[in-house]
Amino acid sequence: MSNAQQQVEAACPVVESMEQIGSKWRLLVLHDLQDGEKRFNEIKRSTNANSRTLSRVLDDLGETGFVERRLEEDAPVATYYSLTPKGRSLCPVFDEIEAWADSWLDGL
Repeated sequence: MSNAQQQVEAACPVVESMEQIGSKWRLLVLHDLQDGEKRFNEIKRSTNANSRTLSRVLDDLGETGFVERRLEEDAPVATYYSLTPKGRSLCPVFDEIEAWADSWLDGL
C-alpha cells in the first residue's frame, strides 16, 4: 500500500465524521442544543436559520442519530429537540474547537 493510500485510509473516519456534522447549519444546531432541549423557534432565533433550512437540518440530524424530537400534543402543540447520547458525545469536541479558536483565531 502506498503512502498516499495510507493517508487516505487514516483520514477516512475524519472525512466521514465531517460529512455527518460538518455543514455550517448542522454545527450551529448541534452547538446550540448543548444547552438543553429547545423548541423549533428557539433554535431558529438563536441560529438565525430560516425555517426551511432549520427543518431540513433537524431532519438530517435526526436521521443520523444526533438529535431527537419530542412532540407535546397539549394545546398548543409543541415540538422539542434535544441531543441524543451520540449528539452529546460531541460536547467535548466543541470545547476543544473553541479552545483552538481562542488560541489561533483571535484576530477574526
